[in-house]
Amino acid sequence: MAKKSKTQRAKASANRQAKKARAQEQEAVVQEETPKKRFFGSKDDKKSEKLQPYQEARKADSGKPSKAPNFLQQVRSEMRRVTWPTKRDVLQWSGVVIVALIFFGLFCVVLDDAVITPILFAISNLGA
Repeated sequence: MAKKSKTQRAKASANRQAKKARAQEQEAVVQEETPKKRFFGSKDDKKSEKLQPYQEARKADSGKPSKAPNFLQQVRSEMRRVTWPTKRDVLQWSGVVIVALIFFGLFCVVLDDAVITPILFAISNLGA
């Protein structure tokens, strides 16, 4: 597998740090927003707590466009991060696959002709 360049490693490191910072910010916001729960709450409180994420999601999705363009942008960004093999690597591994196919093909032919066929003839001659 090809090694990543210095710029690819630097970008990945910066992305990881930014992701950690966003996660910490979101945790802080969530901790501030969550009220303290009562020890003995009514059933209505429990129902509203269970339905709250769905209601928020419904409100958030109502004004947004479809997620297809966002998905395609994510696909494009992921394809940029892929480290493609070099031509030499492709040729080398193709050679390995071809050699393995030839080896196992010959192995099956030898196994069939030299081992299995005589056994089948011996078994068929027992009955006659």
